[in-house]
Amino acid sequence: MPELPEVETTCRGIAPHIQGRTITAVQVRDGRLRWPVPTNLAELLIGVAVQSVSRRGKYLLLHTAAGTLLVHLGMSGSLRIVSSEVEPAKHDHIDLVFGEDTVLRFNDPRRFGAMLWTDQPAEAHSLLKDLGPEPLLADFNGMLLYQVSRQRKVPVKTFIMDSHVVVGVGNIYANEALFMAGLLPARHAGTIALADYETLADCIREVLQQAITQGGTTLRNFVNETGKPGYFKQQLKVYGRGGSPCLRCGQDLLEIRLANRTTVFCQACQR
Repeated sequence: MPELPEVETTCRGIAPHIQGRTITAVQVRDGRLRWPVPTNLAELLIGVAVQSVSRRGKYLLLHTAAGTLLVHLGMSGSLRIVSSEVEPAKHDHIDLVFGEDTVLRFNDPRRFGAMLWTDQPAEAHSLLKDLGPEPLLADFNGMLLYQVSRQRKVPVKTFIMDSHVVVGVGNIYANEALFMAGLLPARHAGTIALADYETLADCIREVLQQAITQGGTTLRNFVNETGKPGYFKQQLKVYGRGGSPCLRCGQDLLEIRLANRTTVFCQACQR
């Protein structure tokens, strides 16, 4: 599943191609996504200019004077900038056309993604209004994690993956941040001290920023806006390395299922 760095990479990649440009055509080949694509999407968007592109959690937001298009990549989705001459592939469900030379193409083999419209403030949308803070912004810090975690008995890995606590910390980056912070993923969130949460908040920010800088994690179903894979997977310290030697101490990394998610950690380096 594309995680925050992949979505941020896509946001930064598509923005220069479509900001300030007017949508001249919309083609919906298959609107059966996680939620049905609005049947009047073309009517809503044709003739409208994209003023800006931003990200909230794992949602991409295309802002216009008339409203906001919310895009979620789901489990396997991607957005690519292609020429209008490029023929659509099997799972290329939606095209937003910008003149004769630029198409924003939405591909989603599993159709778990979404493309929705709101003419209200985007932050008030039901999918966005209850989201936690952005991990790369100043209002996310260790004190916030510490305060929200009191009396919580869930594993700290599950806690930081809760989008109501902080957005965008998916499974891969939760594994990596906890390793960097030296915290066992199964520890109860409410037992962790403020100083450790301050370290963890810094590690979450660092891991995500590194991934964004390097273009997102290379997953089987993820490509960036030009069709090229991200490169951060080469830098992963624990995720996908269960049974391999820890890069710090050499002890074999353990792999377990925690809250039904693959969880990899070092029993010696994490406490």
